[in-house]
Amino acid sequence: MMKHSFLLVLCVALSSAGAQWTPQPSGTDAEFRGLVALSPTVVWASGTRNRVARTTDGGQTWKIDTIVTGSTLDMRAIAAFTATTAWALSAGPAEQGQAQIFHTDDGVRWNKQFETSAKGVFLDALAFWDKDHGIALSDPVAGQLFVLATNDGGKTWARLSATGATAVLPGEAAFAASGTCLTLQGTSNVWIGTGGGPRARVFHSSDRGRTWSVADTPIHAGNAAAGIFSVAFSDAQHGVAVGGEYSKPKQAFDNVAVTSDGGRTWRLARGPLPPGYMSAVAYVPQTEGKSLVAVGLAGTATSSDGGESWTMVDTIAYNSIAFASRSDGWAAGPKGRIAKWTPTPRPARP
Repeated sequence: MMKHSFLLVLCVALSSAGAQWTPQPSGTDAEFRGLVALSPTVVWASGTRNRVARTTDGGQTWKIDTIVTGSTLDMRAIAAFTATTAWALSAGPAEQGQAQIFHTDDGVRWNKQFETSAKGVFLDALAFWDKDHGIALSDPVAGQLFVLATNDGGKTWARLSATGATAVLPGEAAFAASGTCLTLQGTSNVWIGTGGGPRARVFHSSDRGRTWSVADTPIHAGNAAAGIFSVAFSDAQHGVAVGGEYSKPKQAFDNVAVTSDGGRTWRLARGPLPPGYMSAVAYVPQTEGKSLVAVGLAGTATSSDGGESWTMVDTIAYNSIAFASRSDGWAAGPKGRIAKWTPTPRPARP
């Protein structure tokens, strides 16, 4: 009875936004943070205890794989191109053997492509422009961004030289909360959102990480738990950054910033803002950059005006969100939670 009541409350809460989260049983209680939706049928997720989840039927069924047996790696980010080709990134101190990247080309067998024990490395996110060219991000090392790149589908990874504005502020780093502190666009654009330092900033490269610029944002910062947690772009110019303070997930802060010049400048969204911490944000496809959905420990927020104003539509905790189409999106989070974004019919006008 309790399970049915939960589903009813969740569906009713979201119906006012023109959509609702429909929970899907994942078959695990691992905490998910990595998430990518390739199509209305193919979705990948990754999480704690080496777990990777995959569906090829739109979430009706999920297959759970363990990348490495006998280990407790935390797969914080995942990238994929097909139902069988994917990369997963393990977050954690490299000195403890936790900084690793794995690849599968059959959806079953995973091979380690990268590992380092270099002090200070803590992998946060990875993404691919195409099947050959990808990028991965670590916490800064020796006061500089630590960015890895591959040009051969991950067979080899190499750290990019520190060129341009790669120096970080004291305490500044990226958050491995959803795999979306790093986002790509087009064939060469990459942005990185940071926090943990005195200011929340966004780094940008238009040449796949070879050179960088950086811009301040008005998002709440100033301590190790605050800053930008997710960045998304609808095109090369228009983007949004969300965050807050994860140690105070339901406290209101300046937590949404927008840009219309490719990230050169950022301003606070007009509001109202989500009244809590947001760990991931995504544009809804086929909405001309107008509709967005953000999730976090505080719940789900939606925007229909390009990220300027937001409405909270539930209080269920999620870490990650991804859309494959206007009507096919997924969220993932604690305790194996996975849900699908299901549009609801709007009432007919009289």
